[in-house]
Amino acid sequence: MSEEAEKLAEGTLISHLLELRARLLRAIVAVGIAIAPCLYYSNELFTFVAQPLLDKLPDGAALVATTVVGGFMVPFKLAVFVGLFVAMPYVLYQLWAFVAPGLYRREKRFAIPLLITSIILFYCGVAFAYFAVFPVMFEFFAHTTPLGVRMMTDIGSYLSFVLTMFLAFGAAFEMPIAVVLLALTGLVSVEKLGSQRGFVLIGIFVIAAILTPPDAISQTIMAVPMYLLYEGGLIMARILIRMRGQTAPAGKQGA
Repeated sequence: MSEEAEKLAEGTLISHLLELRARLLRAIVAVGIAIAPCLYYSNELFTFVAQPLLDKLPDGAALVATTVVGGFMVPFKLAVFVGLFVAMPYVLYQLWAFVAPGLYRREKRFAIPLLITSIILFYCGVAFAYFAVFPVMFEFFAHTTPLGVRMMTDIGSYLSFVLTMFLAFGAAFEMPIAVVLLALTGLVSVEKLGSQRGFVLIGIFVIAAILTPPDAISQTIMAVPMYLLYEGGLIMARILIRMRGQTAPAGKQGA
């Protein structure tokens, strides 16, 4: 490699690193801005997150803080997570803006809708867990408490539980994106994915049993939407593959 080529490569690398630093700083600032009001309303946020359980607790039961700093640290931790949750679309946009210049136009055309859809689906999964799953799940737990046992849940344990459930349902709702990526990359054909519905259904119920508490209601509430989203992913994959086949001749002509 000539000295001029080495200088050119070094300059390109430095420019990329500078751009990466700038975008990381923007993402960090955005996260900090999102976290600030969440910290101010941290107690209200925790009450909102805990409301599905508070509504189902029997008389005399309550959430408790079993450590000295628990009453402060648990809402503080929740505020940080909520800030990250709110700022995540902007963080992902910064990541996308960094890698997008290295993609072809056709790749951008398919990547942007998939990125936006994946974000929306994750948020939908979190909302589904909060509004649809938690009320049923907590009512079941509250009514199965043994006689003589008062339900006094630690707020730290509760926060860990709900964050795990939010992450699990958010990830589960990414099922269509996983199906589309498998089909578009050619790892598995759409026909193969469609012919393996029985195995997929069994696998979904196994995954739901691992991610949810050990009761059939929670498992079913998670597994049914996952399977419907799988079918939706197959439909989306067929449409995108058809669109890619229609645009391929035009791309060859442009090349």
